[in-house]
Amino acid sequence: MTGPAPTRTKGPGPLAAGDRDVGIRVWSMRVPSARELDAFDLSVLDAEERRRMTAFRRPDDRVRYGFAHVALRRILAARLDVEPYEVRFGRDPCPVCAGPHGRPVLDAPSARTRFSLSHCGQWVLIALAELTVGVDVEGIPGDTTVTDVVRALHPAERAAVEAVPLAERGAAFARVWARKEAYLKGIGTGLGRDLAQDDTGAPIPGWRLVDLPVDDEHAAALAVHSPRPPAIDMHHALP
Repeated sequence: MTGPAPTRTKGPGPLAAGDRDVGIRVWSMRVPSARELDAFDLSVLDAEERRRMTAFRRPDDRVRYGFAHVALRRILAARLDVEPYEVRFGRDPCPVCAGPHGRPVLDAPSARTRFSLSHCGQWVLIALAELTVGVDVEGIPGDTTVTDVVRALHPAERAAVEAVPLAERGAAFARVWARKEAYLKGIGTGLGRDLAQDDTGAPIPGWRLVDLPVDDEHAAALAVHSPRPPAIDMHHALP
């Protein structure tokens, strides 16, 4: 894919004397059409990825999944200096139950690289760092979804969503939900953690949460396990 040259944005927050920004690379890419997907080598996917891709009933879902996982392999392969098909994945233990279904990781004991993947609608986001990260992109939900789900959030998050005019509430909810999911991906629990436990609109010790630019129909966020602000290199094309 082609796109604008990489841009660099910084997360909020002052730097203490002697601190250095934490370097994070984020790929923000639009999903190609089914015809354009043919230009990508789907053979780099492993058997489980191919099984999951073909299990989607809707063609758009298959294209989005296939592109997202080929993109992840190409980005990680460039980082590790291997071929995309050689990238192997594992799972950290789940922090809730210790089961083998926690945060996705590289299956390489010496690998320091951490990553996170999210896709929704026409967007695929991938974050890469030597620190634990989580990334999420969400579509703007309808009023019924907001009403049903907002009550599960932290009271401060719920109040923030309900404080905006009704016409803007879906977008406000999507921003909160993207931060929430990015953070929960970062800590490895996913939605297994009580959604009311954390206020992602306030500082969370040891973590930095940053909103990412997408379009008016989506919201996106990045969570980084670091006390220092992230310096984010944004990319819009694959290596």
